[in-house]
Amino acid sequence: MPAILTDVSAPRQDIPSQAFLATAFPATIDPRGSAVETDRLEGIDIATSSRRAHRLRRPQALFFSRRLWRRRLVFWGGALATGLIGAGFAIAANKASHLFDLVTGWSSWSPLLLTPVGFVVSALVCRRMFPGAQGSGIPQAIAARHIRDPAGRNRLLSIRLTVGKVLLTLFGLACGASIGREGPTVQVGASIMLQAARLGGMGRERGLILAGSAAGVAAAFNTPLAGIVFAIEEMGRSYEHRTNGLILSTVILAGIASVALLGNYSYFGVTTASIGALADWPAVIACGLAGGVGGACFSWLVLACTSLIRDFVMRRPDRNTVIVAAAAGLIVAGLGVVSHGATYGTGYEQARGALEGTPLAWTYAPMKLLATLASTLSGIPGGIFAPSLSVGAGLGSALAPLFPATSAGAIVVLGMAGYFAGVVQAPITAFVIIIEMTADHGMVIPLMVAAVVGFGTSRLICPQPLYHTLAEHFIATARATAPTEEAA
Repeated sequence: MPAILTDVSAPRQDIPSQAFLATAFPATIDPRGSAVETDRLEGIDIATSSRRAHRLRRPQALFFSRRLWRRRLVFWGGALATGLIGAGFAIAANKASHLFDLVTGWSSWSPLLLTPVGFVVSALVCRRMFPGAQGSGIPQAIAARHIRDPAGRNRLLSIRLTVGKVLLTLFGLACGASIGREGPTVQVGASIMLQAARLGGMGRERGLILAGSAAGVAAAFNTPLAGIVFAIEEMGRSYEHRTNGLILSTVILAGIASVALLGNYSYFGVTTASIGALADWPAVIACGLAGGVGGACFSWLVLACTSLIRDFVMRRPDRNTVIVAAAAGLIVAGLGVVSHGATYGTGYEQARGALEGTPLAWTYAPMKLLATLASTLSGIPGGIFAPSLSVGAGLGSALAPLFPATSAGAIVVLGMAGYFAGVVQAPITAFVIIIEMTADHGMVIPLMVAAVVGFGTSRLICPQPLYHTLAEHFIATARATAPTEEAA
């Protein structure tokens, strides 16, 4: 029987040991427990208290950290610099356009010489001294987010390119080019924030490029919401949620700097046009369809002609650059002379006049489209945001007589939304930016519909989004110069 007898001296296995009880319930420890257990538990209490004290001290250490304060100051400085440069760029652009108006006021035929020569000079300087500064600047910022190699990013975003972009865009406006400063401001903002990331040792370069791009749109139009939406919808098709804080902070600081210099203004003033009755809605659909077709045609022509011109220029770079720029300049000048100067520049005055009730000729929209197309293909720096809004205003003005019972100002706004959404294929950005530029919140739903219809129509005709397709060329060039590079 000894084999089956229980050893009463051994501890029961179904009863928790003192060690377990001491660990789980330290407040109920038997004071008669061993000294080893007591010492061990005291050590646990000390370690726990030490961790709590460390957690309490950590925020203080972060607050007084010189490295973190350096990062904060560099980041804030970059955002403020983006806003100030964007606002200064706007003032300088207006002066450059005014200078061209003075020249054409002296002689309406002078652009036939001034514009082609100016295009040739700008294109050659851009090619030789600032390669990567040509065109809008938004494709460069998109491409830079997909390039890991620092040298590849520097060829698209740098302080040197920022200087060249600003100066050559102003020079183009002074020569009558149908360009805007908004796309260049995006590249400028992205360049500044990229350099801030490197100077402050912050890392997160892709997020800061996105934030700088958003700040560029916000500073260019005084449209902070549109800047944020543009960064999410157009710039960051693979949007990262953790960049929310970067984008918001950069846009806020850039907006503060811009408002401090220019004041709080609405780009196109304040409009009160509205769509009320059910009978007005056919105008909404018509503006969306017409804008989508026009925007798709513009995008398709830009993409097709860019490929052909690139191959042509590569055969004999300098000579063919001159030929392309001179031909584009002649087209822009000829359209300007025929339209009595209406197609030169950004088209801001024409768009605002249409919003305020001054109708535009039905020929304005197609002529402005062709002038913007020629300026875009010429190889000079310059954006398409403002000219596209002007084309859309002309389109709406041409459609207004077909709907006499509907407010002409409302149809102009809808035309802007439909055409802009058709060009950039970013419908949310389209209606948000127009709402902020006109301060007309009563048009929210009609603008949404026009933008969505314009976007859908454009995608059916031209499935390739303009900015992202142009960005692929810069990405391919970076990969060719750095074969081991992988896309981010």
